[in-house]
Order: sequence, then structure tokens, then C-alpha cells
Amino acid sequence: MLIHWAVMPTCLPLVLRRCHSCGSGTFRPHGKFRVNANHKLLDAWLLALCTGCGDTTKVTILERAHVRTVRPALLDRMHANDPVLAGELLQDGVVRRRNHIGLDWTGAWRLHTGGADHPGREVAEVAEVSVRFAARVPVRPLRLIANGFGLSRGEAERLLAEGKLVSPVRLTGRTTTDFGFLLKR
Repeated sequence: MLIHWAVMPTCLPLVLRRCHSCGSGTFRPHGKFRVNANHKLLDAWLLALCTGCGDTTKVTILERAHVRTVRPALLDRMHANDPVLAGELLQDGVVRRRNHIGLDWTGAWRLHTGGADHPGREVAEVAEVSVRFAARVPVRPLRLIANGFGLSRGEAERLLAEGKLVSPVRLTGRTTTDFGFLLKR
């Protein structure tokens, strides 16, 4: 029996960066952009508010880019404050490295199992599951499996140790890419 699961973001993740005013380490992006033009050069930032004091920080998206090098569709989405674009840009490794930021996905995603709360309880002896990520959310596959099937983490670790939980990817670390596994009960 093949089962499809999806890891779906529910909101934008927290931006991990030190606040210069209060020393807090997290900012909440709200999907608003600021675009500034100086003759034919553009600057664009994603705005985020400090979770401690409410101060604003700017995550640089474009810096001194010539107007002809920016796709018009991208510029239109920034002017429209597209929250999907904000999520895409926050996940871009180049943007994160340039701004020296990290992302905290705690509470910003959910597992969609496509059915009841814990469909694994009524699954046959063998269940083949494919997990698809709608965003690059770092999760522990073993914890995801335990939550999806309504198991405790200890039970999931026991199934892995007994060889009843099999996957071509390592299930004990973190992953952000699609994977599949086989559960034998």
C-alpha cells in the first residue's frame, strides 16, 4: 500500500539574527518588501520585525542591481508584497549567506498525511510511504514517521533497530529533501 505524505509550511519561518537594539535572536518576517531606486540601480529588502522589541531589520534581496537585470515579474511580485516570494527568497541559500541569517522552522510547518489524524493505525502489515517537501523544512525523518503513524519516538527507534523500518536515506539525522520508507509491522 503506497501512502503519500507532504510536509507543508504554514507560515514564514523565524529569521535568526541578533537584534542591535534588544539583543533578541529572532525576527518575524511578514512578507513585506521595500524597493528603492536610485537612477537605474535598484535595492530591495525583505522586512522583518524583532520578536523582542519590534524593531525592523532588512534582509537584502537586491543590492545596487541595474534595472535591466531584474526580471519584471520579480519586481511586480515585490511591489505586491507576495508572501510566497518571501518564502522562496528566505529559503535561497545565496540570500541567507549574504545576510548571515538562519531560519527557525519551529511551529511553521505541518505534516499532511492525507487522511485521519494517524492513518498508520489502520494500515496493513506493510506500508510504503513517500514524503514530499513543499518547502525546504529541516525535519528529523524518524520523528516525522513517529508523528505520522501516532507512535512514540521510542517505538519508532525500536522499529528501526529491528529492521522493520527501512529507507534508502538515513532516518536518524535531519533532511530537507523528499524521501521514502517502508514500514513492516
